[in-house]
Amino acid sequence: MRITALMMCCALCALQNAYGADAPSAGGTGKTPSSPDPQQQAGVIDSVVAVVNDDVITRHELDDHLRMVVQQLQKQGTPLPAPDVLERQILERMITDMLQAQYAKENGVRVNDTQLDLAITRIAQQNDFKSSAEFRARLEADGVDYKRFREEIRSEIVSTRLREREVESKLTISDSEVDNYLANKARAGNAGDEFHLAHILVVVPEQASAEKIQAARERAEKALGELKRGADFAQVAAGTSDAKDALKGGDLGWRQADRIPPLFLNELQNLQSGQVTAVLRSPNGFHILKLVEKRSGDAPVVITQTHTRHILVKTSEIVPEGEARSRLMEIKQRIEDGADFAEQAKRYSQDGSAQQGGDLDWISPGQTVPEFEAEMNRLKPGQMGVVQTQFGWHLIQVLQRRNTDISVQQQRQQARVAIGTFKSDELYQDWLRQLRDRAFVEYRLEEPR
Repeated sequence: MRITALMMCCALCALQNAYGADAPSAGGTGKTPSSPDPQQQAGVIDSVVAVVNDDVITRHELDDHLRMVVQQLQKQGTPLPAPDVLERQILERMITDMLQAQYAKENGVRVNDTQLDLAITRIAQQNDFKSSAEFRARLEADGVDYKRFREEIRSEIVSTRLREREVESKLTISDSEVDNYLANKARAGNAGDEFHLAHILVVVPEQASAEKIQAARERAEKALGELKRGADFAQVAAGTSDAKDALKGGDLGWRQADRIPPLFLNELQNLQSGQVTAVLRSPNGFHILKLVEKRSGDAPVVITQTHTRHILVKTSEIVPEGEARSRLMEIKQRIEDGADFAEQAKRYSQDGSAQQGGDLDWISPGQTVPEFEAEMNRLKPGQMGVVQTQFGWHLIQVLQRRNTDISVQQQRQQARVAIGTFKSDELYQDWLRQLRDRAFVEYRLEEPR
């Protein structure tokens, strides 16, 4: 699940007006406004800045997002882009988020309150809070609207589920792709290298005309020109990039060499820390990469694998969380009373492994969702444990553990994961572009991009 410390950062940054009392208006006039007539002020706040299919984005919503983003950028120490540039950038992000929310609603992709509570509990734990109540108290003490925070997390989960459904579930990786990947990796001899990257992406619409492609290229070249003249990369990314991480300054964090597309990796090999690439073209658009730092880190030779089996009871609108857990606990009790685990799995498990008696074979680190892996790692061979994940409630039994050399099969599996990572990124951007191209969007800002 793609809920990271960024969500925590966004929440904790929403403390006070970032520009201060003498801030310029959203229109960028630079003048301190006099006290407006209340009716005039209400008219400005409630005006529509964009129509997105049958929904609208209001001036109040845009200003609210703008205020939070400014606070986040200042918290990170990122120089602010020009107010009008940042405003348009945030509006574009809001339009994309609204389109995804509309699509999710039309296709029945929902996150109920129990699932949302579970996600927030994980965020609290990841940020060293003892409970979600303590986490909430901290957010509210810092001036964060907790109700809004919850809805932002819900939106992020929905976005993740849409990506899984519309992109990742449809990924195909051929054996020849794996063979080529492993051959290139062997020739490169640098599979253990890791790169801390930042990037700028200028998206090219699907079936774009030559004029639109040229406009996108010029926008990317303009950004590169600013960088060469010494502009701050994070500031340029925040004002130019169409990528979802633009407001984080385009920071991609650390990426292993085998999880970077060859087009980009070839360019990065020639860079020193702090340098940027030329404008690079991909199916999604134009990219500029910055090499923040590089380090060597050979992959471990030996890994710990766990032989595991499980029984899954899914939750749904018909089977709520409490009922699913009760069913699973009844199954667990029967097994403890002498029933055969495999037979119970075949009869009751709602996972694809049911016909194998719930047997998942040998599992390597990172092959399951974090909650499942954490519970599995806690158990000793022969023990059973219960855990909830995004898929439902699981009864896990650990059978054996072993330390093993990374086999050819494991290398191929890692290759598939690496290929899937960058193919998924490309396909997701392509899906968002198609979603946008099919939508009706009307701008009501001055000089829309």
